[in-house]
Amino acid sequence: MNSAIDRDADFRARLQQHWEASERGDVDAEHAIYAADAILDYPQSGERFRGRSRIQAQRGGHPAERHFTILRLLGGGDLWVSECVITYDGVPTHSVSVMEINDGLVTHETQYFADPFDAPPGRAALAEPIPPRGR
Repeated sequence: MNSAIDRDADFRARLQQHWEASERGDVDAEHAIYAADAILDYPQSGERFRGRSRIQAQRGGHPAERHFTILRLLGGGDLWVSECVITYDGVPTHSVSVMEINDGLVTHETQYFADPFDAPPGRAALAEPIPPRGR
């Protein structure tokens, strides 16, 4: 049991380092978390990137100024989820990243993106604002 807890703590730290490397634009450190044959899926665009080098190449060529705010890291064992806000050229996009892990490396990531939208006025009496999160 203790080794599973240690593995989870180690991967959580590596996942945090992955997002910190993403924020500072360190593409080598950002992609060190991926297995050489990892797969990255973007369901909204229907794209699949196969292999760490292709994943890194497509992210490294992104033309926008990007910033990452991590809201939550959840997981254990072979499944981890990151909830974050990625800001592209000053415009925030909410993102959920689902990572499958094998031998301490990401083997499959599915990343979902959602743009913010205005709430319908008819729900105003039922809702309350979400408190600010992040750093």
